[in-house]
Amino acid sequence: MEIRDSVDRRRTFAIISHPDAGKTTITEKLLLLGNAIQLAGTVKARKSGRHAKSDWMAMEKERGISVTTSVMQFKYQDCIVNLLDTPGHEDFSEDTYRTLTAVDSAVMVIDGAKGVEPRTRKLLEICRMRDTPITTFVNKLDRESMDPLEMLEHIEDELQIECVPATWPIGSGRSLKGIYRMDSDDFLPYERVPRDSARRLQTIKGLHSDESKTWLDADYSNTVDTIELVREAGHTFDYEEYLAGRQSLVYFGSALQNFGVIELLDRFVEVAPVPQMRDTNLGKISPYEDKFSGFVFKIQANMIPKHRDRIAFMRICSGKYTKGMRIRHVRLGREVKISDAVTFMAGDRTQVDVAFAGDIIGLHNHGTIRIGDTFTEGQDVAFRGIPNFAPEIFRRVRIRDPLHSKRLKNGMRQLSEEGATQVFAPLHNQDIVVGAVGSLQFDLVAFRLREEYGADCAYDPCPIHTVRWVSADDPSVLEEFRNHLRAQLALDGDNQLALLATSRHNLRLIEDRWPEVKFSSTREHASFA
Repeated sequence: MEIRDSVDRRRTFAIISHPDAGKTTITEKLLLLGNAIQLAGTVKARKSGRHAKSDWMAMEKERGISVTTSVMQFKYQDCIVNLLDTPGHEDFSEDTYRTLTAVDSAVMVIDGAKGVEPRTRKLLEICRMRDTPITTFVNKLDRESMDPLEMLEHIEDELQIECVPATWPIGSGRSLKGIYRMDSDDFLPYERVPRDSARRLQTIKGLHSDESKTWLDADYSNTVDTIELVREAGHTFDYEEYLAGRQSLVYFGSALQNFGVIELLDRFVEVAPVPQMRDTNLGKISPYEDKFSGFVFKIQANMIPKHRDRIAFMRICSGKYTKGMRIRHVRLGREVKISDAVTFMAGDRTQVDVAFAGDIIGLHNHGTIRIGDTFTEGQDVAFRGIPNFAPEIFRRVRIRDPLHSKRLKNGMRQLSEEGATQVFAPLHNQDIVVGAVGSLQFDLVAFRLREEYGADCAYDPCPIHTVRWVSADDPSVLEEFRNHLRAQLALDGDNQLALLATSRHNLRLIEDRWPEVKFSSTREHASFA
């Protein structure tokens, strides 16, 4: 009974958006509302030394962007909320993808003036692959924005998802009068309040009340007509359609002004799904099962740089974690005692005594835990859907001072374990090749190698077009392939064999000549050795 009650209180979700849509700002305001922080940082207030709470890495504070997933837990009403703030920049899409495997729903933030942008579209496609329920927040209402009717139509056309407005804006920018709650017939007048305020603004009961008429003044008649049109012609909220990811509740507001965010969070904890069943190689695992299980979706090094620590982020999928319990590390086939798991507030952490399905806990990693690893109290199961993707850009890494070679190798090994970048060791020489989805990943690697590991490096272009992981049913075929193409083969960070193709033509030629070899553009993180 304890497990069921505790699981039903959990809400685990990610915030997704195009860069600069206000994702980190709304994260701060949700933490403020959950009393997780007393003072909201802002990525623009660099002179005051204040930075977004969720942006704990030095490079994030320096550039004012999110480049790594942050995990934050707080209580709101009767719920335990696990919030994952993902990187907005497309160059860190692998980190975002893996994070989305660990959540049960998502909040999609859209810029009220720009509408749906390319990164938003891509992230929704990833969510759709897992039928992830989506709640939408149209942000920056304090600036001039698209007409709300046009915005709903725009979102539906661009993302192929039904939109059901939960709140409705009256004006935007300088003409912003407030928002109307469609479910409760409450009008929330817009007024500027301190950005660090978590207080509820006074609402006006009833759109047809004298107070509403006075506040809206000349806009009253048009507002009533528009809202009646939306009620008659718009979609009706269907909970099953929402859970299937085909329908989204839409909220309007300004995260920067903390306007409309409370309304979002109030309803979100009501309708967002509790922890869901998870796919494994042995079938689905229910979050209500007594036996503990969980998988690692992220590894982060140097959250506390002076300690040179590494933390493995684990999504609990079933059962209950208790301090000091013994669980099985499936890939290594070994039982381990976990006495020092932690829970997170971005870069801060505290020891956790008890955790349930839906929670994210951190395990101290001494080099034995990899992304995709499963820990259980019972069967040797492997959770599915945590892949590596073929990189698109490659560089050969060269240490400027040969005396620091050990620093480079140590740094690259740890960064590879995190999944922040992919590292390949060619079979025919001692080079280190780094593969990334985008150029900003290389900036991050260079920054962290220099700042965290003391390794100042040069990054030379490589004649590599793409990577394919290779395997074969017949070991002798793979061995022959390995001997013939040794100059183009490498081992990745998990010692898996990969082909470094120099061009599209080169890849096609090799595939044609070796029909018994399997070439894959993704590699599933294995839970078994």
